[in-house]
Amino acid sequence: MLAAGLALAAGARDVRAQGAGPNVSAPSLLGIQLLGAQLNIISQYLAPFDSPYAGTNSLVATGDLKTSHAYGAYLGARLGAGFSAYVDLEMIRGEGVGHVLGLGGLTNGDVIRQGSADLGSGPYIARIFLKYTTGIGAERDTLARAQDQVAEIVPSRRLEVVAGLLAVTDLFDQNRYANTTRHQFMNWGLFQNTAWDFAADTRGYSNGVAVSLISPQWTMRGGVFQMPTRANGNEFDSKLGEAFGVQGEVQWTSRASGTVLRGLAFLNSARMGNYDAALAATRPSNAPPDVTANDRPGRRKYGVGLNIEQPLADSGETGLFARIGWSDGRNESFAFTEVDRHVSVGVQVSGARWGRDGDRLGIAAVDHGLSHEHRDYLAAGGLGFLLGDGKLTYGDERIFEAYYRFRLGSAVEVGPDLQLIENPGYNQDRGPAAVLSLRLNLRY
Repeated sequence: MLAAGLALAAGARDVRAQGAGPNVSAPSLLGIQLLGAQLNIISQYLAPFDSPYAGTNSLVATGDLKTSHAYGAYLGARLGAGFSAYVDLEMIRGEGVGHVLGLGGLTNGDVIRQGSADLGSGPYIARIFLKYTTGIGAERDTLARAQDQVAEIVPSRRLEVVAGLLAVTDLFDQNRYANTTRHQFMNWGLFQNTAWDFAADTRGYSNGVAVSLISPQWTMRGGVFQMPTRANGNEFDSKLGEAFGVQGEVQWTSRASGTVLRGLAFLNSARMGNYDAALAATRPSNAPPDVTANDRPGRRKYGVGLNIEQPLADSGETGLFARIGWSDGRNESFAFTEVDRHVSVGVQVSGARWGRDGDRLGIAAVDHGLSHEHRDYLAAGGLGFLLGDGKLTYGDERIFEAYYRFRLGSAVEVGPDLQLIENPGYNQDRGPAAVLSLRLNLRY
């Protein structure tokens, strides 16, 4: 059973599976290599919390206990002439606490929200894409085998083009210390800039193309991807002139200190509703507003983000990170989550500090905020695709998370996780909430 599970393993947003190094051969059939596999199990307990009222999309206040299990396998092949191809298979089972509603920072990055159609719980193709690499200079880098990366030696200065079905977050807003629910923080606000409403379907993937110009100190990257037909939708909009997500990122790395700075900007165009228009339409009747009732094609959302990682010790395994994000927040949250302002900061500490080289400790906090238009809409009883308590006494949603990761050999990690949430769903009338988790990760 375990062998069968490891032959399928992955999750909705895990973008960096830990595979073997470049000196370890991957199984290969006709040039196709199994680059890695994972089984990730997360059990979470949401403790009961104070709630004088609740709405359609509120976080469940009576408590909840749920387990998710995510499987996946990552395949790749060299095609020659600078080309390589990748296919990832996934299967997500189980559920998240609170019906995966009621928070900007959801507590389990493995779970899939239910979109506009029943996704089922069987296996599916998460990624299928081509990558082309061409060199600019003579200096070389060695890339280890990992998810979506065959082991190879490439020019240190190179042009990479990626096209196909993949997660936009595979390429943008990476961070060494806060990037995957498999091994690091579980909360959505601590493995991604949640103010970046990146193009994606319900599972977190999109069709598109990205171009990267990479050098040891500077990297510039841009990409354009399809948007769904509706918020949290499972189908992509075929009207590419009106529905697209564009993002660009510049990365600078200090050779002296190892500091990495990433600046991100994005622009989305889609058939979005507008919060102010929704409020104006129902103000005469005093009925709850509906942002989806005034949707129009080609509406825009834009924003920026800053991402920092600072290695401190233990070959960089101990270090600090921070993210800042902002979006204009006038049109509806559409693809990722309902956050318009993001600030997060945290630390990862290597177990080498106490004689456990493979262990890790992570501690972090995130502050989520909404635009005035977004908060007024929720206060009037409006529903988003994740939020809606029926009314709102606004306060920033603040989340603290701490995890410990025990390494047991080369293929097993297990450990506890604690999340404390103040003002769940941006509502000072509800909470605070607490979520205790246990995670088991098995990988090849």
